[in-house]
Amino acid sequence: MSALQQYGLLLALICGVIGLVLILFALARAIGRTQQEPGKNVPATAGMPSRDPVWVRYHARYYGYALLFLAFDMEMAFMYPWAVVYRQTGLVALLDMGVFLAILFLGLLYGWSQGAFRRQ
Repeated sequence: MSALQQYGLLLALICGVIGLVLILFALARAIGRTQQEPGKNVPATAGMPSRDPVWVRYHARYYGYALLFLAFDMEMAFMYPWAVVYRQTGLVALLDMGVFLAILFLGLLYGWSQGAFRRQ
């Protein structure tokens, strides 16, 4: 298969996907007509109208929790592909992951020393 044929196939696939998306969108608009409800756009918590304003500022202590969550979430995002290629690369991959986990562990110790895990 030549390069021109490959690009033609790619263009055909892109056009097919765009066409399918447009057809499904038109079908959804034709079949699923929505009705406007008066209480649909009102902010609510557990089915009850919210007593607080919608744009509430959060206390700064929650940002620490968010950063810790992101750090450990990224750890898992990097460990899955690492586990796949570990057998192929061997000790180098093990040392790389050790350095990565050590840096995250140092961040965890720093957060702990600053009181990030203390209950408020």
